[in-house]
Amino acid sequence: MLTEDQSDAVAFLSDPGTYGLQGEVEAIETHISRIFLVGDRAFKMKRAVKLPYVDFSTAAVRRAACEKEVEFNAPGAPGLYLGIREIRRAPDGTLGFGGEGRLVDAVVEMVRFDQAQLADRMALAGQLTPGLMTDIARMIARFHDAAPVAHAGGGAANIAAVLSINEAGFATSHVFGTEEVQALALKFRDRLAVHAARLDRRETAGKVRRCHGDLHLRNICILDGEPRLFDCIEFNDQIATVDTLYDLAFLLMDLWHRGFRQFANLVANRYLDQTDNEDGFVLLPFFMAVRAAVRAHVTATQVEEGSSNADALIREARSYFSLAGELLGDGTPALVAIGGLSGSGKTTVADALAPRLGLPPGARIVESDRIRKAMHGVSAETRLPATAYRPEVSETVYREMARRAGAILGDGGTVVADAVFDKPAHREMIEMAARLHKAPFAGIWLETAAGVLRERVAARRAGQSDADLAVLDLQLAKMPEAVGWRKLDAAQPVQALVEQVLE
Repeated sequence: MLTEDQSDAVAFLSDPGTYGLQGEVEAIETHISRIFLVGDRAFKMKRAVKLPYVDFSTAAVRRAACEKEVEFNAPGAPGLYLGIREIRRAPDGTLGFGGEGRLVDAVVEMVRFDQAQLADRMALAGQLTPGLMTDIARMIARFHDAAPVAHAGGGAANIAAVLSINEAGFATSHVFGTEEVQALALKFRDRLAVHAARLDRRETAGKVRRCHGDLHLRNICILDGEPRLFDCIEFNDQIATVDTLYDLAFLLMDLWHRGFRQFANLVANRYLDQTDNEDGFVLLPFFMAVRAAVRAHVTATQVEEGSSNADALIREARSYFSLAGELLGDGTPALVAIGGLSGSGKTTVADALAPRLGLPPGARIVESDRIRKAMHGVSAETRLPATAYRPEVSETVYREMARRAGAILGDGGTVVADAVFDKPAHREMIEMAARLHKAPFAGIWLETAAGVLRERVAARRAGQSDADLAVLDLQLAKMPEAVGWRKLDAAQPVQALVEQVLE
């Protein structure tokens, strides 16, 4: 229910005359905010709610929250946030921006951007691309790298507090039955106990930071051609002070829930490529489950508030609730190695295969090209000189691939290893990683006619692979010895190859 002051403030913000304009003011409503779009500006107002995780019950509290929102969002959304505007009631009872009257409310003033450039709308329009998702992953990595480290409590205690907030949130809704909520809570607590030591080690290492807190597709937009992370949690430091991978997990869960599983896997892999978080890969399914539960109880709260589309919200809440349960399942570590000459499609197959293996967001891709570029301190798209491909350098790359694969398998994760693997010693290294951890292994060798390989390599755009036609010709001249891995015809469609590998 709106208070009288908030009702008046909504009417004030909905009136084009307030801004000296004509025409309609477009309004958008979320569970804790209202946004008014007018001209080239957007004005965001906090709803007068008091929930277990947020208190916006007074005008003074809402004003302070507006100030914090501008401060906390500036690093991830440069150029988007302009400041705050107070709404005050003059002695004659009229409302206006600023002045000396009684404070009625406050709003955040922002640059208005094209709503079609919201990542969730781009998803619905089929406009998400691997390139855009890579840019978003790298933006998040930079944001987390600059975020302030927090040592207010242990990593496990931090997540335990999030679980308590979730449980309190479910208690405010009648969408879910008591028994199913209790069963899910028990699964969460059991899985937390499994991960507690790892979470505490990550907190000690500075991986718990003052993060975004609400990082899903709807809170990412494209401004001036670059991704912006906006609308972070400013109203509850406990919710936003989290493990950086838990922050990332909201986006991964959102992509997975919407059916963009390959993009969820891509974002996870590109983020891990940029950051020192390999130790936390095994935590991602658990973190995604917590995020799904957050979305379930927040959506259920909207039902309790008497929303007009209650049936749709109930279905949505229950879908998140079910996903949380699925994400808490048990995964079996496994290793798939994909080899073949340049142009055989190894990376394309690996990218399509990884979301299909292990628990969401799928397998960690350990790729020789990206490891080689990282060893030389350059981006994956930067071309390396020939000296970077000397035999001794390649030997180091393959050893590092085997080490990383073994570490992930040891943690219980699943790996797809992507490299040429033309030498028996290199194939033996990666096979040994699986044997040491008693993990299932599948070695796949992609092969096709030399003409097809040449055509593919010639058509390549800039990317992580530096192999050109000269490199391919050298590979063809030194065709590998008999390969004991399963051979597949690389001329087949990618999905056909993936299905054969999954067999």
